[in-house]
Amino acid sequence: MEPQPITQVGPVFSGDSAWQFVKQQTLFGPRVPNTAAHKACKEYFIKTLTRFGATVTAQNATLTAFDGTKLDATNIIAAFFPEKSNRILLCAHWDSRPWADYDPDPANHKQPVMGANDGASGVGVLLEIARLLGQVNNGEQPNVGIDIVLFDAEDYGTPTWYEGRPVEDSWGLGSQYWAKQAKASGYKAKYGILLDMVGDANPLFLWEHYSLQYAQSVVGKVWSAAASLGYNNLFQPRRGGAVTDDHIFVNRLAGIPCIDIIDYNPTRINGFVDYWHTLYDTLDKIDPRTLQVVGTTLVNVLFSE
Repeated sequence: MEPQPITQVGPVFSGDSAWQFVKQQTLFGPRVPNTAAHKACKEYFIKTLTRFGATVTAQNATLTAFDGTKLDATNIIAAFFPEKSNRILLCAHWDSRPWADYDPDPANHKQPVMGANDGASGVGVLLEIARLLGQVNNGEQPNVGIDIVLFDAEDYGTPTWYEGRPVEDSWGLGSQYWAKQAKASGYKAKYGILLDMVGDANPLFLWEHYSLQYAQSVVGKVWSAAASLGYNNLFQPRRGGAVTDDHIFVNRLAGIPCIDIIDYNPTRINGFVDYWHTLYDTLDKIDPRTLQVVGTTLVNVLFSE
């Protein structure tokens, strides 16, 4: 029996506003570590999240890439309702891939990717949630504190054309750093939700393998919320594939049960959308309606705690 759509809980999420936040990121150009666009976008995030009332921390780190390149990276941490001890972690990566190594034209394989979907879409949803959290009155606050973390250097993983020795864990460098620091500082969250590639017009969100392995109850919570809102067509309750993403390090290194909401279908070539890691991951691929579905689901989860 299909669940009946329920009344939305919490403030109303705007897919159009989230789309504007995605657009704003793309206006900087590709957000590749060690570039001017990356630095400018970082300042934009800090200013915007501060304006929304968050307690913002810029966690700077020098990270070493697969080929020894030193990356000037910053994880951006925005805490809402810091006085609440029970906390939920929301995260996404904000950097974009330095190389379009899956582009159909080999001449583009060393060009940077815009990352409208792969990067900016998840951040766009989180910025809209931050905007809403900054507006709630005392009596309307969720019962939990919320930490939004924008991870850097997720997409600096070893490119297909690299001829050196393969490096383990070359992806998710920012989340690896954050997770180690979180563990060392004693940071605790009830659970975490990672967003990645959540803006395509025809997405499919399945139960990701590591999410089930580490945080099955959280998968159940999120997919139940989506079903109750009538979003079963996008959030389908069945197993997808295993994706190497930031949530793995949040689980393994920080010990926080964290899931990945990601557009990944094992029946596709590479599992991802056909413009993944190409020069075609541009703003025209982003659909405000998809952002609306993902954002509304998250708001329902947060305000039902």
